[in-house]
Amino acid sequence: MNNNREEKGVFLNFLAGMGLGALIGAAAALLVAPKPGSETRQDILNATDDLRAKANKVVHDISESSEELVKKSKELLESTRDKVQSAVDAGKQAMTAKQEEATEPKEEVEG
Repeated sequence: MNNNREEKGVFLNFLAGMGLGALIGAAAALLVAPKPGSETRQDILNATDDLRAKANKVVHDISESSEELVKKSKELLESTRDKVQSAVDAGKQAMTAKQEEATEPKEEVEG
């Protein structure tokens, strides 16, 4: 589970780096393009809106993935807890049976 968190952290850092790189690249391209200032500002605004929409989608997707991971983890925990409880109960029954067996008087077999 710890490895999964590390992978998620690496993935989030990668996405953040890609987003930042895309923003810097888009801004640089717009600033050096031979356009009037008003068009450049509009292009920057459009690029920012697109990036914001993509970032929101990534956050939404990660949120859904996290919720699914939590749900699966809870199910696994519940299943494991049930199996452990069954094993403990079986152990108790076996111990009780052995104790009863040990306390019963032994009958001698005549031969």
